[in-house]
Amino acid sequence: MRDRQIVILTGAGISKESGLATFRDADGIWATVRIEDVATPDAFARDPVRVHAFYNARRARLASGDVKPNAAHFSLARLESEWPGEVLVVTQNIDDLHERAGSRNVVHMHGELLKARCQTCGDVVPWRDDLGVGLTCSACGVAGGMRPHVVWFGEMPFDMERIDAALDRCALFVSIGTSGAVYPAAGFVQQVRHRGRAHTAELNMQPSEGATLFAEARYGPATQVVPAYVEKILGAGW
Repeated sequence: MRDRQIVILTGAGISKESGLATFRDADGIWATVRIEDVATPDAFARDPVRVHAFYNARRARLASGDVKPNAAHFSLARLESEWPGEVLVVTQNIDDLHERAGSRNVVHMHGELLKARCQTCGDVVPWRDDLGVGLTCSACGVAGGMRPHVVWFGEMPFDMERIDAALDRCALFVSIGTSGAVYPAAGFVQQVRHRGRAHTAELNMQPSEGATLFAEARYGPATQVVPAYVEKILGAGW
């Protein structure tokens, strides 16, 4: 078992204790702003100033000294470092906390807040400052098309072929801090179960919408349940 691949899916719940808001909790982001106003291609076409303002505020928060990786992020980096097989972190989060904690094998299926993309030529560049409608793409020279490098509702997540291949061959699938409400990520556990060979585990603050699909579950703060589960994997296995 120790030489087989592990796939970890992470959602907003793993970064909550680092000071970043979740989305679907009662006090989450979508309780204060409508998805249709800030997180769709139509919203950006209709009111790019508002969309930029929303993501600029989130980018500034992420880049502030107050937001740092927590024990859950560091535990997953340790797992990648010490497990003899491959550990792939597939994250729905657009923050960089996994990388800051030391994880290297990370897929950002919903994009990255600290990058910008040109809608005209597709060029992607690191970006830590505010974005605005008047910016010019350094690659193609076209102004007005720079947008956050994030996946909006109605758009296809990134790297799905790589993710699908990893899910099909993994021996352990762990879902951490996700509501289980947003597809395609919510369907990953079903994809793994259909193969019938991999173990599945949910680590969450409370049961997700797909909780009954997992073979094992542990509930509590990510900074407690994730380090404990990593110890279990590295010790006796799963």
